[in-house]
Amino acid sequence: MTKILEIAVRSGLARACRDGTCNGVIGNPSSHDSAVIWDHILNITASLSLGTILALSLGSNALAFEKSTFFDAALCKPPYSSASATRMYDEAEKLAKADTSLMTAAVYKLPADFGRQGFEADEVVFAGTSFGVLVEGLRADDLAKSYHLSSDGLGNLFGTATKSYGRALAKAEQPAADMGIVSVIARESAAFPGKTLLACEFVSHEDLEAMKSLQSQSK
Repeated sequence: MTKILEIAVRSGLARACRDGTCNGVIGNPSSHDSAVIWDHILNITASLSLGTILALSLGSNALAFEKSTFFDAALCKPPYSSASATRMYDEAEKLAKADTSLMTAAVYKLPADFGRQGFEADEVVFAGTSFGVLVEGLRADDLAKSYHLSSDGLGNLFGTATKSYGRALAKAEQPAADMGIVSVIARESAAFPGKTLLACEFVSHEDLEAMKSLQSQSK
């Protein structure tokens, strides 16, 4: 930045001389000549500052939110947190209107597919303490293979899911030990006919124990 400014200032001085405003300036400038030159310098600096601001603005646009980030978030990249969920919510709100007909979930249908690795998806889902996407088709088995998920059986409670897979994140990616567990899950359910929920899900230890208890009672 300093070098660029130096070059710009020198260029301005040369231009001032060509314009006939630096008569004998180099070496021993008069007060009038100095004022003229400083006017040139200030103009150059202002232009350079404006250019810098424009460059930063263009840079921020280049880093604008990409819809594929929704798919990453469903894979717990980054791990689920209130901050990451809030960011996903804010971005979804900018792109679509929520469908809350399911009562327990808010679904946003986006204008274009943002899936990856052969999985198509154009809807994002917020439900409780989870964030996910709806993958086209009954793809739980395929998602399990692609993302190393194992059958967890928890989604089968009360017939809520016909297939349910999950994988808890590594310890380093989990919240405080006493809070709960964050997992990547893939579920096929009558709630989303013809689609598969891929989500990053946080479950407290209390809720997890309750789910396991209900699961054992339903057998």
